[in-house]
Amino acid sequence: MRKHYSLRYFTKQAMTGLWRNGVMSVASVAVLMSCLVVLGCFALLLININVNLENVAQLNQIVVYCEYDLDADAIEEIGSQIEEMDYIDSVTHVTKEDALETLREQSGEYEALYNDITPENNPLSDSFEIIYKGTDETEVFDLEAQLRSIEGVRKINSVYQVAKTLDGLKNGVMLVCVWFLAILFVVSIFVIINTIKLAVYSRRSEISVMRYVGATNWFITLPFILEGVLIGVFASLIGFAIETYIYNYVEKMALADLQMISVLGYGKIAIPLFFGFLVIGVITGIIGSVASLRKYLKS
Repeated sequence: MRKHYSLRYFTKQAMTGLWRNGVMSVASVAVLMSCLVVLGCFALLLININVNLENVAQLNQIVVYCEYDLDADAIEEIGSQIEEMDYIDSVTHVTKEDALETLREQSGEYEALYNDITPENNPLSDSFEIIYKGTDETEVFDLEAQLRSIEGVRKINSVYQVAKTLDGLKNGVMLVCVWFLAILFVVSIFVIINTIKLAVYSRRSEISVMRYVGATNWFITLPFILEGVLIGVFASLIGFAIETYIYNYVEKMALADLQMISVLGYGKIAIPLFFGFLVIGVITGIIGSVASLRKYLKS
């Protein structure tokens, strides 16, 4: 047994073990993949919440949306009333045509979706972007109340309220993330342990022969550890593909419906996310393998 064996030999043995216990192997990959996807969703949500909180900290903004059917004079009157209010620093009138153009530019590869929209069927409305002075909560609430009382105002979006909501959401997401991660991590380890135990059991006769002729524990157990690594790699790749689809879908939806919310471009986080998935998947696989072999390694 002193013959040199390459990594290819051990990898082949690991693949054979995975194939022999196909159902449990698939279950291990599926559970670990689910853990990574959920963890990735929480992590990306936290990243985007932080991005929006940073943006909010730099800008005191309220956006006032006008009714859809107002004429130019009515819209101008709304702008005049806003400029006369207290706490106002600046007011910018954004026409529905400008809003559509901005939306088209932000949509990136989905820009073609807006090609059929004309000035006659534009679904957007005129709006006013307001920068206000101060951050006192009472002043902000007072300004919001005044804006809502203006005739012709359809709705307002306040960055201040968004900031408070996001901050509370961030704390809740972090708490849920920790609990989900702990539960799914334990489940993943448990399933991988059982997968490796089945592999050890199915090769018990072969292992006895190898030990009888003097094979080291490392030589015997390395294929099983590689099984755990392969489970982690497969789960990471599949989980990353699913996470990519989910994030791109949410990013597209946010660009269309949540214009006040910033969504970090996927290209900026794809590489760290991929390596994060890979590292977590491999480490989990190794832990599961070593845990299942612990009793054997002590013998």
